[in-house]
Amino acid sequence: MKPRDVGLRLKRFEVADRERKVSSMEMMVTEFKHMANDLMFQITAEEERTGIRDCGHFAYSTFAKSARLRRNNLLNSVEDLEIKLHAARREHEAVAAELCQLERTAIRDSDNILSKIARASMVG
Repeated sequence: MKPRDVGLRLKRFEVADRERKVSSMEMMVTEFKHMANDLMFQITAEEERTGIRDCGHFAYSTFAKSARLRRNNLLNSVEDLEIKLHAARREHEAVAAELCQLERTAIRDSDNILSKIARASMVG
């Protein structure tokens, strides 16, 4: 196998790996948002049940407090993941562009080789 072919295979693997990473992060963001929404419904239901909506009230539900804290942590994680996701998308695009350039170079090189072979067969 030619070194150029190995380089192309490695770059294709890198592009696929970055794509999987982006996809995984997108799924995590979606899942965390869904979990945060579910927690908000639970918090609202608990506040309706107890009749106390003020988090600072001494009788505020401990379940609602802990669910609110969990929801806030999830939303913070979503913010962090979205920043990382944006960076991962840029990395993926950059690697994909490198692969495209390598493939164009490989095609151009193979076309040059084929034309040289064709000219040599016409001469001989």
